Amino acid sequence: MQLGIVGFPKTGKTTLFNLLTHSHEATDKFSKSSEAHVAICKVPDERLEKLSALFEPKKKTPATVQFVDIPGVTKQETSADLNLTQLKDVDALVHVVRAFEDEEIPHPEGSVNGERDLASLDLELVFADLELVERRIERLEKSKKRGLTPEEKHELDLLVETITPALENETPLRRVELEEADEKRLRGFQLLSAKPLLVVWNVGDGDLGAAAPDAGSDVQTIVMSLPIEEEISQLPDDEQKEFLGDLGLEEPSLERAIRASYELLGLISFFTVGEDECRAWTIRRGTVAQPAAGTIHSDLERGFIRAEVVEWDTLLEHGSEAKCRDAGLLRLEGKQYVVKDGDVMHVRFNV
Repeated sequence: MQLGIVGFPKTGKTTLFNLLTHSHEATDKFSKSSEAHVAICKVPDERLEKLSALFEPKKKTPATVQFVDIPGVTKQETSADLNLTQLKDVDALVHVVRAFEDEEIPHPEGSVNGERDLASLDLELVFADLELVERRIERLEKSKKRGLTPEEKHELDLLVETITPALENETPLRRVELEEADEKRLRGFQLLSAKPLLVVWNVGDGDLGAAAPDAGSDVQTIVMSLPIEEEISQLPDDEQKEFLGDLGLEEPSLERAIRASYELLGLISFFTVGEDECRAWTIRRGTVAQPAAGTIHSDLERGFIRAEVVEWDTLLEHGSEAKCRDAGLLRLEGKQYVVKDGDVMHVRFNV
């Protein structure tokens, strides 16, 4: 799963990328990159930490997501600067919005206005989608001479009657309600304004406790001060807790941003545990047991018999799967069981 970090130049976009992925891309006030950066981020999960403390495994493996740092978008040249190839491949977008003042970094618009910048980039995504949709409609119209298949006819009607009017009204497609089949049909286009969006409101240190402006029910928003997060990340663990306490925070905002990014994709984690390894496995919410087993190994999906399932906190409370079994808390679930976030599973299979 991949998320693209987007935004205008000098918003703190690459700083966020470095913090998320422990990378070291240039972030000084005068640096500028025309290349996208890609790296993996480990998803912090207190549940995995507690299960690992119980089992003391040889190996602990968290869930991961991949982030792509897209070069900063320049206003007035947005169509040329949007790296559409990279953006089309991502599953969701993280928009870093500048909400801090810095005299050494003048804002291109002459003033810091996060609401304006959020709307501006949203609009550029809409324009990029409209261009793509118009090209697709043109091709379908030309194909009318040979006759459209029922599928092509339905697609043309959808694009002309629903998608184009929304885009022309400057409405991001994530706000357009569609039938499930139509939503699936559009996924192949990888339309940018249809992708889930997380807004990171990058504030100055004095505004860390402030609430971000409402960006709409279709968008998740988190307030961060990236310079402070960078400072926190360089401290020893005990000093981090003290620093966070002074700021009135229970955990780094960075960890909340990672989890919000993970949840934005509709992802959950289930766990496998033991002396060799405790591991978080990533699946989409709503996945049933048999394909979930396939994320561990294809043989488990192919030869799936049943899954032994217990909630992570129940396992933690009783101390072992054997004790959970004795207490009647370890359930046997079949192929169509919908795996829940935090389930601990042991898969029985025969190949």
